Amino acid sequence: MAIIHGFARPNEVELGKNWFHLAAMDAHGKLIYKKKFGRNQLADFILTLKPRIAAIESCPGSQFWGRRLRDPGHTVRIIAAQFVKPYRKSNKNDFNDAEAIAEAGSRGGMRFVALKTTDPLELQALHRVRQRLIVKRTAVVNQMRAL
Repeated sequence: MAIIHGFARPNEVELGKNWFHLAAMDAHGKLIYKKKFGRNQLADFILTLKPRIAAIESCPGSQFWGRRLRDPGHTVRIIAAQFVKPYRKSNKNDFNDAEAIAEAGSRGGMRFVALKTTDPLELQALHRVRQRLIVKRTAVVNQMRAL
């Protein structure tokens, strides 16, 4: 996740499984700070910030954290992973990813993923479960035919 102070540059959060790496940039693109949070720590930290631009790389948890960031008034920008990669300056690690997301989120012409409500996400999950059941059914039918 990235947080942009002064609404010119985003703060960026790298959404890992258990740890979240945050990089904050000022309006001129200068790195202000980098921090590492656990799940509960990040949720508490979000509430202490004044409204900022928060950039998040698109992943399964980005919609959830996007809504968590939007609720206290932050502007959320979710960026597809392929648009973040060109902004990584050196080796891949969580803090470098966070900085790259912040940089990508500050670009004017960047395309962002829409923040969805829970209804379309629930419908999407239902379709994925149904598709998995169809694939498993087909595999069993083919196995029976082979036997």
